[in-house]
Amino acid sequence: MFVKQTDKTFLHMLLAAVVILLAALDALGCQEQTLQEAIDQAVQQEMQRQEAVGVAIGVIRDGKVVHTSGHGWADREQQDPVDENTLFRWASISKPLTAIVAMQLAEQERLDLDADIRLLVPEFPDKGTPITMRQLLGHLGGIVHYGNGRVVRTKRNYKQSNPYKDVILALDRFKESPLVAEPGAAYAYTTHGYILASAVVQRSGKAPYHLQVRNRISRPLKLKTLQPDYQWQKIPGRAVGYRKKQGEIIPSTDTDVSWKLGGGGWISNVDDLASFAAGLMGDELVTPETKKVMWTRQRNNKGDMIRYGLGFRVSSTRNGLQVMHSGSQEKTRTQLTIYPEQGHGVVVMTNSEYGDPDEFTKVIYKAINDHAKRHEPPTDNK
Repeated sequence: MFVKQTDKTFLHMLLAAVVILLAALDALGCQEQTLQEAIDQAVQQEMQRQEAVGVAIGVIRDGKVVHTSGHGWADREQQDPVDENTLFRWASISKPLTAIVAMQLAEQERLDLDADIRLLVPEFPDKGTPITMRQLLGHLGGIVHYGNGRVVRTKRNYKQSNPYKDVILALDRFKESPLVAEPGAAYAYTTHGYILASAVVQRSGKAPYHLQVRNRISRPLKLKTLQPDYQWQKIPGRAVGYRKKQGEIIPSTDTDVSWKLGGGGWISNVDDLASFAAGLMGDELVTPETKKVMWTRQRNNKGDMIRYGLGFRVSSTRNGLQVMHSGSQEKTRTQLTIYPEQGHGVVVMTNSEYGDPDEFTKVIYKAINDHAKRHEPPTDNK
């Protein structure tokens, strides 16, 4: 069978078009893969620089989680890699969980942010002046932290095992301590203040604090691994922590953080932390009006502005409003950073106590920006 010359020409043109189309589609696929590879390469290079043992990261774009990855070891000695099942402590990123539930209760008019917290939690001793939930969420309540004042523990014998699972009883860790400042007078960061806030949440919500986090945050956002880091429970996937001692990287202590659940006692994989960060920019948790309140810098009694809102550190940058929180305790360093006006963000979790999540965040953003510049469409000079 013979093909006319015109038919041959048409076939050649058709084949050429198909080749060009397939190449274009392949290039589009490679471009997204290249972005992920660029991010992961930047993370691995930063890991080497910091000598981090294990790291997990998540990237949010347009309000959605677009990339998560794990690097290094969850357990170096057992050669268990960081993967989607690895659970890292949130440390102080637990505080935004408490703040979100509190603001949900305020939206429902079940919690007055400006009322004396002792109306709900009379177990907390009278300090001679009212303390409000708004002050607690903004670290303006004058509650002692770890090293900024005298911490007085209540001595008592408990009938139940693991008594601090009840956030009301967890107040015994510090409730007799003197205030470090007049409520409202000065910013004083405090995990103990958030333990008190979790007790207020428990009473105003009329349900155990940890169950309210599950029902009000985990379920709407479909978080599968977020849970209290109760040391008496066997939780598969916990990352081993590491610290440096005289220049040597050694396993860290496995301390109990159950007593400070509302201020630093939650654990999850990186997917859940990234989904929480994305959820903060959506409508599943609180209203836009509530977010505006939470992400407005608070003022002390003199009217001086502080860098903290309600549950989050907030600042204005050249890229718009930045909302973030970091975490630091045994076994972990974490950071959540979002830019709500632009819908993007980064989360970082590492099991290296000497790690710097902020530096990981910077190199991730640099990788994203560099990739975008390399793939900018050519400028039309006509």
